[in-house]
Amino acid sequence: MRSWLVALGLLGGLSAHAQSPVWAIHGARNTVYLAESVHLLKAGDARLPPAFDRAYGNAKTVVMELDLSQLDAAAMQSYFLEHATFKGGATLRQTLGEQRYRKLSAEVEQFGLPMAALEAFEPWAIALMLTDLQYLKLGFDPDQGVERQIERRAHDDGKPIQGLETLEEQLGQLEHLSYEQQGRFLDLTLEELHEAEHETDELLVAWRNGDTQRLASLLSEEYTEFPELFSALVTERNKRWLPQIEHFLKDDRDYLVVVGALHLVGKDGLLELARRDGLTALPVRSN
Repeated sequence: MRSWLVALGLLGGLSAHAQSPVWAIHGARNTVYLAESVHLLKAGDARLPPAFDRAYGNAKTVVMELDLSQLDAAAMQSYFLEHATFKGGATLRQTLGEQRYRKLSAEVEQFGLPMAALEAFEPWAIALMLTDLQYLKLGFDPDQGVERQIERRAHDDGKPIQGLETLEEQLGQLEHLSYEQQGRFLDLTLEELHEAEHETDELLVAWRNGDTQRLASLLSEEYTEFPELFSALVTERNKRWLPQIEHFLKDDRDYLVVVGALHLVGKDGLLELARRDGLTALPVRSN
């Protein structure tokens, strides 16, 4: 789950030692910067790598997975109540089965939550909720994440922000998983909760150092046994985003595109998809 919320990527062959979390693709009249995001950071360790400053300074428009300036708590709550709750008489215990349900109950108890508070929600939504709670418990703050920092900066500077997708498109990938797949997603989440602190520290070191090979390994290892989840969270979204990025390259102004680090790495990452389309991505240095 660190892959979804902490870093929700880079092919070693592109340059395993590029030492930058930001890449540049040059068009005929402009540049599109692709930046690896970590969605949550700790307040005492939230400074962005210097390459972000260079890319942001050149960009006239900021693009993120979602336009956070248009997303508020009320919209999120409304979406979850409509799309993340059981319909037609199904229950959480029936959907998960007794063994998974007992395991979930034990984990929920560690957060001081009553199971009754979660009974109405489908497994994918519970997975996201527990991940949020765990990272908050560890001191991570979404307001210190890459997107929120850049959003505030863009707002102050009057730079427009765009989204690559809507909330419905993003979370709909999880909503449409079968209940068995959602159960496996929840299993993966519960396993990750106990390893989150150590593995997230490793991920942040790789991200700050631009160690793309290590980053790719850390982010993708869980998904090798769950290709359906990887496809829903990463591959299909990358395929929808690439045409938009290629459209930006036809403009005469520079863009900064900020997406979770996992979306840039691997054989179906945005950098590799761009390469297949004849585009060249170069690492952005801090000076």
